[in-house]
Amino acid sequence: MADKQISLPAKLINGGVAGLIGVTCVFPIDLAKTRLQNQQNGSRLYTSMSDCLIKTIRSEGYFGMYRGAAVNLTLVTPEKAIKLAANDFFRYHLSKDGQKLTLLREMLAGCGAGTCQVIITTPMEMLKIQLQDAGRIAAQRKLMPQAVTPGGPVEVKSPTAMQLTRQLLKEKGIAGLYKGLGATLLRDVPFSIIYFPLFANLNNLGKRGADGPAPFYVSFVSGCIAGSTAAVAVNPVDVIKTRLQSLTRGSQEDTYSGVTDCIRKILRNEGPSAFLKGAYCRALVIAPLFGIAQVVYFLGVGEFILSYLPKRNN
Repeated sequence: MADKQISLPAKLINGGVAGLIGVTCVFPIDLAKTRLQNQQNGSRLYTSMSDCLIKTIRSEGYFGMYRGAAVNLTLVTPEKAIKLAANDFFRYHLSKDGQKLTLLREMLAGCGAGTCQVIITTPMEMLKIQLQDAGRIAAQRKLMPQAVTPGGPVEVKSPTAMQLTRQLLKEKGIAGLYKGLGATLLRDVPFSIIYFPLFANLNNLGKRGADGPAPFYVSFVSGCIAGSTAAVAVNPVDVIKTRLQSLTRGSQEDTYSGVTDCIRKILRNEGPSAFLKGAYCRALVIAPLFGIAQVVYFLGVGEFILSYLPKRNN
């Protein structure tokens, strides 16, 4: 909750707990989103989210839906913690004597939060996308052998996050982990600009009295509505980011040199509707993620955990 005075350690714990719970719940939908966004005309394996999940379970088993989850579960704690704590930090410093923030200042706080989080988000997404899309590439090899180019940048049969990290660092240095940084900024900054002010204003509608907090269910619903709205709004940039960060492609799939080149080729070969690929999946992923995050803040999980930690005597 933005209105509660919460210590920085508690904010970090809140963000981490919310991220871990949320990712565990919605990761299979995120995997479907990545695979739907990456498939291009001529190499379509999946017709919808449900079709993708059913085929994934048949070919890779239940845990195939959680490819790349370890990366997310490891890095989502600092990512969500930075995002939520940074937003509260900027809101605090942009407020004047505790007065209500104007919409512009709320948007500036969201912009700052989105900019800070890409430090973690970019390498996390880079690794996660390779692991999530590996099953789609493997399925192409079996069903459409002509659609996959051998000898691609990542040819590990079942790559692990550590193998991918070592390979990227060896071949391209730290820049390899930050491929698609510009597209990530173009997605996460507008997302935060939309999400945080929208959540704050929706949440204020459910407050008990002028100064009372909103009930937890209001915070949850506000987080879901704000999250899904922001997710759909920036989905075109998410498609671009996913395409730019994918290392292995089929022989009939386009490669891209940058954001502008990606936009041009998608428009030419797939049409404007391609920018909405995976939009409903992304809304289904983001809505509960941020709804859960706001409830964790409301319940004060971070403060509860800190209260049980031994205090250092001065």
